[in-house]
Amino acid sequence: MKKLLLTALLSTLSAASAASLVFGGNGEPVSLESGNITDGISILVQRQIYDTLVDFKPGSTDLAPGLATSWKANANNTAWTFTLRKGVRFHDGTAMNADAIVFNLSRWWDKSHPYGFRDQGRTFEIVGELLGGYKGDATAVIKNIVKVNDTTVRVDLNKPSSVLPNVMAAGYFGIASPTAIKKEGAKYGTPASKPVGTGPFIFQSWRTGDRVTLLPNKLYWGEKAKVDQLIIRNIKDASQRLNELKAGTIDFANDLTPDSLKSVQADKNLVAVKRPSFNVGFVSMNNRNQYLKNQQVRQAISMAINKKAIVDAFWNGLGVSNASFVPPVMAWANSSKVPADYKFDPAAAKKMLAEAGYPNGFSIDLWYMPVSRPYFPTPKPIAEAIAADLSAIGIKVNLKTQDWAKYLEDRNKEPGFDMYMIGWTGDYGDPDNFYGAYYGANASDDINWNPANVETLLQQGRAAATQEAKAKVYAQLHEITYNAAYRVPMVHSNPLAAARSYVKGWVPSPLGSEPFNTITVTGKK
Repeated sequence: MKKLLLTALLSTLSAASAASLVFGGNGEPVSLESGNITDGISILVQRQIYDTLVDFKPGSTDLAPGLATSWKANANNTAWTFTLRKGVRFHDGTAMNADAIVFNLSRWWDKSHPYGFRDQGRTFEIVGELLGGYKGDATAVIKNIVKVNDTTVRVDLNKPSSVLPNVMAAGYFGIASPTAIKKEGAKYGTPASKPVGTGPFIFQSWRTGDRVTLLPNKLYWGEKAKVDQLIIRNIKDASQRLNELKAGTIDFANDLTPDSLKSVQADKNLVAVKRPSFNVGFVSMNNRNQYLKNQQVRQAISMAINKKAIVDAFWNGLGVSNASFVPPVMAWANSSKVPADYKFDPAAAKKMLAEAGYPNGFSIDLWYMPVSRPYFPTPKPIAEAIAADLSAIGIKVNLKTQDWAKYLEDRNKEPGFDMYMIGWTGDYGDPDNFYGAYYGANASDDINWNPANVETLLQQGRAAATQEAKAKVYAQLHEITYNAAYRVPMVHSNPLAAARSYVKGWVPSPLGSEPFNTITVTGKK
């Protein structure tokens, strides 16, 4: 009898295990409050909880219906009307309707919104980066947000934009329950709260430093989840993620180191997954720094870093180096006047440094992120390689790092970091998403360089309706930013992911994250 009970118990446990999907994440979410994040780790978790107004086709940057079934611009792209999906409810049972959409968009965009919690540290930084600014700002794209009726919302613009639906599809802008936000107040999105969306999974718990646990939304309007539980674990170290994948304690994982490829391919229980390249990893230089204010110094640094050797050493064939801020798939936006890549010439760099007034070099800080990212899978050794190259021309580099959330926050606080490693995985298929996030009046304030001509070109790029018109604008931006050398592109990578062989239905997005409701784990033991 005991043996029968034990067998039944083991069978039950095995079934429960098989119905659980465990993802090895590369760090801790910064927040689960939509609209108030800039990092990919938070996006990945939020994509499970929230839906966006517009979505992307699986594995693509092409637009697809989300909470809006259709959208249409007026004749000059200064107003976009979104028709909403009927009958959708948030996880708390409240209705997703025009009021909810207006509430979400308004609290991100309007600094005086009563539920924006600006007085408690909320910044909604990504709105400034992707939408030019906030209500009342001269550079803001959005002029007004209007409820037309219960199933229709219109967004009026201060200037033409052909990319507004693309921006609304970005993973930052999940639509949350107004009722939940009002109930939770300023703690919404923290581990002490309960984030509520309309997405395929329902939040259950967030164990800080360990995991986020989600349950399937049985009433989901779209394709329902195929598992009984989704666990997103915080495993910062890429080698640990690979070891756990091999051991079967996790089912799939992102951002493995490129040198893991052969090990994954040699394991019959694993399948290697290469995401399409849609990112850029780069080094930013701060104009507030006394040395980096000098253009010759920045150009000397750009010539002293052996980018090709670094990419060859650390990306194992899963990355390319060039002089473009946008990924290779958008090469049409590059200028023919810009070289294919930065010239590697330490002798010329040392001479230029002397001409700038620093024949004996100087000392400077270089910050690297504490977590692996798709564009920088092994940040510390890459930083060490950069430091070694700079030491060859007399620049002494002090390597520094700190907690990921603080890293993202402090880079924008005066005086900021001298030099730091950062990157960007595209949110939608337009060069505006790459340039607009890091250049212009309302971009990340990490380098203290926002010339008026760059902002003008960014606005022209957003207004351009055809790829031909856009190409002319972004070619000029390419030339200006290349010559300024405040941001030196290091790599465009093919991020390496992997899964246990029983994981089926996973369609990785070039954007770096996707909902996991299509995945099955039949055969998991």
